[in-house]
Amino acid sequence: VQLQASGGGLVQAGGSLRLSCAASGFTLERYAIGWFRQAPGKEREGVSCISGSGASTYYADSVKGRFTVSRDNAKNTVYLQMDSLKPEDTAVYYCAADTSLSVETMKFNLVDIRYLEVWGQGTQVTVSS
Repeated sequence: VQLQASGGGLVQAGGSLRLSCAASGFTLERYAIGWFRQAPGKEREGVSCISGSGASTYYADSVKGRFTVSRDNAKNTVYLQMDSLKPEDTAVYYCAADTSLSVETMKFNLVDIRYLEVWGQGTQVTVSS
């Protein structure tokens, strides 16, 4: 059971990146997938979440209108399209899956990241000013 995040890189402010989170060893469609990020010296924070069907999504206020989460269950992959990037978006980005994770638990800040079962390895996003 594994998630692999990829797609990070160095981009100028205003640019775009698309992150991917590929699952192996389990059927991704059964799980909501959350995206989290951790900047140096800061706690890991929730960024976005998408339901198993893709019908429901959540975005943190800091990324709303700039980031778009989507999924292709046939490819067992979730994506995070990041547009209009800002220097404050610089962080390591992680995807995660767990039965306790949902759009609603993310929306109401009920997720305890210490207990999320499956994490991707993280991908670095650096936005230069």
